[in-house]
Amino acid sequence: MREHPVRRKDRAIGADECLGLLESGRYCVLATTDDQEQPYAVPLSYVFWEGKIWFHCAHQGHKIENLKDNPRCSLTVVGDNQPVYYKDFTTWYESVVVFGTAEEICNEAIKTEALLALARKYLPEHMDKAPGSIAASLSRTAVYAVSIKKMTGKAKRRPA
Repeated sequence: MREHPVRRKDRAIGADECLGLLESGRYCVLATTDDQEQPYAVPLSYVFWEGKIWFHCAHQGHKIENLKDNPRCSLTVVGDNQPVYYKDFTTWYESVVVFGTAEEICNEAIKTEALLALARKYLPEHMDKAPGSIAASLSRTAVYAVSIKKMTGKAKRRPA
């Protein structure tokens, strides 16, 4: 993988901040390429769990075809994003870009745990319903885990 350091060193964020943003982010955008090298990016619900990025989807579709052809992918998570006028037009923002490899998880116990982690993230107040819902849809649900190979983060935050 070619190295592309963050151009604005003063805006680079460290690994701990990147991991924090992966923990708190509401969605990610998954980028893949097809067998003709055509890029494809799609927003997803995800959870950062066990050091990987996990998402669920149907067993078929554009992103699944792409990942089967080439499991290398990139994900972007955007945290705070606020356009402001502060001495000039600008935006306060924070984001992290992850480069990694996606793997379909076929083990039902691991799939179930990943789906429970997703439910805890998005609907913790309904965890009592999660096991039944997951069991009913497990066979028609694909779960992928993205192993992080590289990660970079950048932020422009409001001055203190």
